[in-house]
Amino acid sequence: MKILFLEDEYALRVSVEEFLDDLGLHVDAFDNGDAAFDAAYEGGYNLLLLDVKVPGMDGFELLKSLRERDIMIPALFITSLTHVDDLVKGYELGCCDYIKKPFDLKELQIRVEHALRAECLHAKKELITLDDIYTYDTKNFTLLEEGKTIELTKTEKRILESLIKHRGSVVSIEAFQEEVWGEDIDPANIRVQINKLRKKLQHELIVNVRGLGYKIDA
Repeated sequence: MKILFLEDEYALRVSVEEFLDDLGLHVDAFDNGDAAFDAAYEGGYNLLLLDVKVPGMDGFELLKSLRERDIMIPALFITSLTHVDDLVKGYELGCCDYIKKPFDLKELQIRVEHALRAECLHAKKELITLDDIYTYDTKNFTLLEEGKTIELTKTEKRILESLIKHRGSVVSIEAFQEEVWGEDIDPANIRVQINKLRKKLQHELIVNVRGLGYKIDA
């Protein structure tokens, strides 16, 4: 497996590169977005690990430019940005996941292995079939109910995408906090937002697993 790693902080770049090399993964590391884009454009990578704030083209711009050219390599952002708008922007550009700095290298291993193994939401299919009634259009970020578009807010889209990413498993309130909001938020508010989304659906798609969280069946 071949990974492109964009990170301008020298110590972190070397540490991550050595760690992934020890796992048997080939890593090409870059400290400049322009050089990383050129390498990614040439192809041959199984995964992109992208910092956002780097010299030259930033991580967001890099992924946007690749997606506009139909280069659908799975991508993870490694960044200190935690504001929900930054998280939304990254997912809308087509990343699989976020790793927030500072992070443990074991967490990096888990997320990288998952991204390499799983079907990354935006890097693969444009239409994901959820059941006989619902499909999710990953290109236009829209939920379709028997072919008709359901209007969703940004937060509702992020909730839905978190559930799709973990389809078949229960997503806890704590996981929603991290993946959707990126910060501490009142659990009651999270449940309110999820219930608003559920009320927009005529058929049961999102299941409440009492005491544990919510899920979409595989």
